[in-house]
Amino acid sequence: MILDTTTVVWGVAVLAALLLAGAVAVLVRLVRTRRELRRAGLPTGPRWVFWGAVLYLVLPADLLPDPVYLDDIGVLLLALRTMRGSLGAGAPEVSGRRPGRQPADDYAP
Repeated sequence: MILDTTTVVWGVAVLAALLLAGAVAVLVRLVRTRRELRRAGLPTGPRWVFWGAVLYLVLPADLLPDPVYLDDIGVLLLALRTMRGSLGAGAPEVSGRRPGRQPADDYAP
Protein backbone atom coordinates (compact mmCIF):
# COMPACT_ATOMS: atom_id res chain seq x y z
CA MET A 1 0.00 0.00 0.00
CA ILE A 2 1.52 3.28 -1.12
CA LEU A 3 0.39 6.49 0.54
CA ASP A 4 -0.25 9.41 -1.74
CA THR A 5 1.05 12.89 -0.99
CA THR A 6 -2.34 14.26 0.04
CA THR A 7 -2.75 11.63 2.75
CA VAL A 8 0.71 12.31 4.13
CA VAL A 9 0.13 16.08 4.15
CA TRP A 10 -3.20 15.67 5.94
CA GLY A 11 -1.64 13.32 8.48
CA VAL A 12 1.18 15.77 9.22
CA ALA A 13 -1.32 18.66 9.46
CA VAL A 14 -3.50 16.74 11.93
CA LEU A 15 -0.46 15.80 14.01
CA ALA A 16 0.74 19.43 14.05
CA ALA A 17 -2.74 20.61 15.08
CA LEU A 18 -2.85 18.07 17.93
CA LEU A 19 0.58 19.14 19.15
CA LEU A 20 -0.43 22.81 18.99
CA ALA A 21 -3.58 22.03 20.97
CA GLY A 22 -1.46 20.25 23.57
CA ALA A 23 0.91 23.22 23.82
CA VAL A 24 -2.00 25.63 24.26
CA ALA A 25 -3.55 23.37 26.93
CA VAL A 26 -0.28 23.33 28.90
CA LEU A 27 0.02 27.12 28.48
CA VAL A 28 -3.49 27.60 29.89
CA ARG A 29 -2.62 25.33 32.82
CA LEU A 30 0.57 27.33 33.46
CA VAL A 31 -1.30 30.64 33.45
CA ARG A 32 -4.03 29.29 35.74
CA THR A 33 -1.47 27.87 38.17
CA ARG A 34 0.37 31.19 38.35
CA ARG A 35 -2.89 33.09 38.87
CA GLU A 36 -4.04 30.72 41.63
CA LEU A 37 -0.67 30.91 43.41
CA ARG A 38 -0.67 34.71 43.26
CA ARG A 39 -4.29 34.87 44.44
CA ALA A 40 -3.44 32.67 47.42
CA GLY A 41 -0.40 34.82 48.24
CA LEU A 42 2.02 31.95 47.62
CA PRO A 43 5.35 32.16 45.78
CA THR A 44 5.20 31.66 42.02
CA GLY A 45 8.91 31.23 41.47
CA PRO A 46 11.10 33.52 39.41
CA ARG A 47 9.19 35.72 36.95
CA TRP A 48 11.61 34.92 34.15
CA VAL A 49 10.59 31.24 34.25
CA PHE A 50 6.95 32.06 33.50
CA TRP A 51 7.59 34.78 30.92
CA GLY A 52 10.46 32.87 29.33
CA ALA A 53 8.22 29.84 28.77
CA VAL A 54 5.44 32.00 27.31
CA LEU A 55 7.88 33.81 25.01
CA TYR A 56 9.44 30.53 23.90
CA LEU A 57 6.02 29.33 22.78
CA VAL A 58 5.15 32.57 20.97
CA LEU A 59 8.47 33.50 19.34
CA PRO A 60 9.42 31.78 16.09
CA ALA A 61 13.00 30.89 17.17
CA ASP A 62 12.85 27.30 18.47
CA LEU A 63 15.08 24.29 18.83
CA LEU A 64 12.72 22.41 16.53
CA PRO A 65 10.69 23.94 13.68
CA ASP A 66 7.28 25.23 14.73
CA PRO A 67 5.07 22.49 13.27
CA VAL A 68 6.74 20.25 15.90
CA TYR A 69 5.66 21.67 19.26
CA LEU A 70 7.36 19.05 21.42
CA ASP A 71 10.12 21.43 22.56
CA ASP A 72 7.54 24.12 23.36
CA ILE A 73 5.51 21.67 25.43
CA GLY A 74 8.67 20.59 27.24
CA VAL A 75 9.58 24.17 28.14
CA LEU A 76 6.04 24.88 29.37
CA LEU A 77 5.99 21.71 31.48
CA LEU A 78 9.38 22.61 32.95
CA ALA A 79 8.07 26.06 33.89
CA LEU A 80 4.95 24.51 35.44
CA ARG A 81 7.08 22.11 37.46
CA THR A 82 9.33 24.96 38.62
CA MET A 83 6.33 26.99 39.75
CA ARG A 84 4.87 24.05 41.63
CA GLY A 85 8.28 23.34 43.16
CA SER A 86 8.44 26.88 44.52
CA LEU A 87 5.00 26.30 46.01
CA GLY A 88 6.32 23.42 48.10
CA ALA A 89 9.36 25.42 49.21
CA GLY A 90 7.32 28.44 50.27
CA ALA A 91 4.33 26.79 51.93
CA PRO A 92 5.06 23.48 53.69
CA GLU A 93 1.48 22.86 54.87
CA VAL A 94 -0.33 23.37 51.60
CA SER A 95 -2.48 20.44 50.51
CA GLY A 96 -3.40 19.55 46.96
CA ARG A 97 -6.94 20.89 47.42
CA ARG A 98 -8.32 23.93 45.70
CA PRO A 99 -8.96 26.91 47.96
CA GLY A 100 -12.49 27.02 49.31
CA ARG A 101 -13.28 23.37 48.67
CA GLN A 102 -13.67 20.79 51.39
CA PRO A 103 -12.45 17.22 50.94
CA ALA A 104 -15.15 14.57 50.66
CA ASP A 105 -14.03 12.68 53.80
CA ASP A 106 -14.54 15.73 56.04
CA TYR A 107 -18.27 15.62 55.37
CA ALA A 108 -20.19 13.84 58.12
CA PRO A 109 -23.92 13.37 57.47
